[in-house]
Amino acid sequence: MLRLPEDLRGAFKEPLGRVYTDPAILLRAVESASDEHGGCARGPLVCVGDVVTYHLRRADRDPDVAVVDGKTKRREVTAEVRATLEGDNPQIEVENPPATLSSDLLAALRTALDADEPTVILVDGEEDLATLPAIVAAPLGASVVYGQPDEGMVHVPVTEEAKAEARDLLARMEGDSDAALARLDA
Repeated sequence: MLRLPEDLRGAFKEPLGRVYTDPAILLRAVESASDEHGGCARGPLVCVGDVVTYHLRRADRDPDVAVVDGKTKRREVTAEVRATLEGDNPQIEVENPPATLSSDLLAALRTALDADEPTVILVDGEEDLATLPAIVAAPLGASVVYGQPDEGMVHVPVTEEAKAEARDLLARMEGDSDAALARLDA
């Protein structure tokens, strides 16, 4: 549905939020962001990436939505990471080629966010760009966490400003961004 053009690749080098290296501190920030937007109702936590999901599960926080592809830095994850990621959460399998956002991935994000239980989106291909549609699709007060290679875990509190920035970046990708945004905002 959408493809990342060469001239936009640099826009993804800078983190979209604060970078954390300690999962416990990150999870306190997630709880704080949720409290600021909804009081007692906790916003969903969406994790994009195998290693980020691994660290949060090891910290006893199962993400509401986890988007994983079995790889980190284009290499297979370790057996320890894979074992931690395997579980009995419902899974949605999708294909998503590198540097793209497939319509199947967008639909899976929407389905997983609407689910009543933690859901794993298992990507055949690459999940790297799923952060942007996750920010657009998640409700205000949610948190999206993704890995920043060699730096840590990036926490993006879902605010109107974060949604606007993600929509702008998606609109600059090649393909039918209007249809993609309509699918995510459903």
